[in-house]
Amino acid sequence: MGLPPAQDTIDILLDYFQQLIPLTNAEKDLVAQKFHSRLYRKRQYVLQEGNICTQFNFVIRGCLRTYKIDEKGAIHILQFASENNWINDLGSFHGENPSALNIDALEDTVVLQISRDDLVDLYLKAPKFDRIFRVLIENGFIRLQERLLQNISSTAEERYATFLALYPHLANRLSQVQIAAYLGITPEFLSRLRNLRSKAPGSTKA
Repeated sequence: MGLPPAQDTIDILLDYFQQLIPLTNAEKDLVAQKFHSRLYRKRQYVLQEGNICTQFNFVIRGCLRTYKIDEKGAIHILQFASENNWINDLGSFHGENPSALNIDALEDTVVLQISRDDLVDLYLKAPKFDRIFRVLIENGFIRLQERLLQNISSTAEERYATFLALYPHLANRLSQVQIAAYLGITPEFLSRLRNLRSKAPGSTKA
């Protein structure tokens, strides 16, 4: 997979924004000026722990993950981001602090990126985007709260059901190891969960 034409990727992002709020032609031109497309090959880092997150990323095609490796070498996945999703380390991006997280590509992935300076400039020139990104960040915070609450109050079966509801398009694109790292269980236990779901009455597959 190569990098698609720049206008094609911008059109996808403009369609995304247009679903939130109509844009003027001048605002569309600003988006085209401020966002830049980039291709990350599978396993390539978008952000590595210790570096400052300098880009806000919108996934056009492919899949990225945010994760942390603990002292025992275990991987804990916080987020998957596939088509039409945003991903970055918000604290590092806004605070310009070294990130405690990694972001890498699980597939060859095309993203549109905007730097912190360009995002601030976009806010100043088109305040509409200040509201749009505030809503995006609020929604991301809400999802994070829901995920934290579920991790401390739900069973592995319930967490897996939620994963399938949130990421139905990724269930067959991600490996069992990656899904297990997101759920906080072992791949072996995930395999047992899948077998149980496949045998449940009325179940097609999971």
